[in-house]
Amino acid sequence: MLEVERAADLKAFEGKEIGVSDWFTVTQEQIDKFADATGDHQWIHVDVERAKREMPGGKTIAHGWLTLSLVPRLASTLYRVKNRSRGINYGANRVRFTGMVPAGSRIRLRLSIKSVEAVEGGVIDGVNVSTVHTDFMIGGPDVSVDAVLRDGTEVPLLREDVWQLVSDT
Repeated sequence: MLEVERAADLKAFEGKEIGVSDWFTVTQEQIDKFADATGDHQWIHVDVERAKREMPGGKTIAHGWLTLSLVPRLASTLYRVKNRSRGINYGANRVRFTGMVPAGSRIRLRLSIKSVEAVEGGVIDGVNVSTVHTDFMIGGPDVSVDAVLRDGTEVPLLREDVWQLVSDT
């Protein structure tokens, strides 16, 4: 895990990959709780029996916004700013949900620091390239659908997030 004293120290890692998180399993229970929290109970997320009949792979899928909301959890395993009073995720650039995350599949985060800029009052604005990948394959390891490998290249499920860190000092 990368640890820096101040948010401004992340400037040294601009344009560099920070790392890849451990795999995290997305469960049906998490999907159901997210549906309850957001009111999005579309059957592709919550109706397990119908999904068995009608969805590719026979499983419900996580909401795209659930997948996006897991980025801070996964990123916290990759880097830490020791002296900061708060961190705020205040937006997303070019987010696309290009693949499914079926219940029971695993995701991981590949994190790069795209930019780090100092602004007034000890505030640091930054942009991460947060690429989430899934291990989901339909029909075994040789057939994938918008998932991890396409001609040997990882295909991201989503991309860039914008954040702000405020230093203690």
